[in-house]
Amino acid sequence: MAPLAVVVVVFLVFSLPPYLAMDPARSRIPQPPGFTSHYWFLTAHVLFGAIAMAGALLQIWPWFRAKYPVAHRRIGRIYVFAGVLPAGLMAVTIGAFSPFGPTTRVANVLTGALWLACTFAGWRAARRRRFGDHRRWMIRSFALTNLIILSRVIGPIAMVTLEPHVPTVFGGSGLAYLQAVSGITAWLSLTLVLIVTQWYLDRRPVKKSANGR
Repeated sequence: MAPLAVVVVVFLVFSLPPYLAMDPARSRIPQPPGFTSHYWFLTAHVLFGAIAMAGALLQIWPWFRAKYPVAHRRIGRIYVFAGVLPAGLMAVTIGAFSPFGPTTRVANVLTGALWLACTFAGWRAARRRRFGDHRRWMIRSFALTNLIILSRVIGPIAMVTLEPHVPTVFGGSGLAYLQAVSGITAWLSLTLVLIVTQWYLDRRPVKKSANGR
C-alpha cells in the first residue's frame, strides 16, 4: 500500500494546482472550440476524481477494511457518490469534446462509461450482499480510477517514439502528431488496465469468506 499511496499522492500534488487556482489560463488541456465551460467541467472532473483516488486507497487496503468495516462502508459511499459518479459524468462530457480528435474522444467516453458502469455494478452488488462480486467490480473500478496515472507514463513514451516521424508519417503536421499520441495513449491505457485487471482477477479469484463477505 505504501508505494501505491506515494504514487497517488505525487500524482495529485502535480495535477491539482492548475485547477485549484480556478484560472482557465493554467489548464493543461486546451479549450475545444464552442465549449466555453470546458475548464470548469475539467476542474470538477479533476477535483471529484481526486476524491475518488484518495478514497480508493483506503477502500482496497485489507487492514483498513477488516479493522474499520463501518468506515469502509461510509467511505465507499463517498467514493461512489462524491467521487466516481460526478467525476465520471464530467469525464464523459469533456471526453466527447476532446480537442485531440475523434479517436481520443471515443476512447475517453468509453473509459468514462466503463468507470461508471463498474462502480455502479460494485455498489449494487454490495447492496445485494454479494460481497464476492462487489470486490471484483470494485477492483475494476479502482483500476479505472487510477488509469490516468498510467496514461501519464504512456503519453511521453508515445511522444518520444513518434516525434521522429512527424516529417514523414504525419506530413509535417503537428496536429496529426498530437492526435496520434493522444489516441494511442487513451486506447493503450484503457486496454492495458482492462487486461491486467482481468488477469489479476483470474489469477487471484476473490473468494467469499465464511460469513459471506
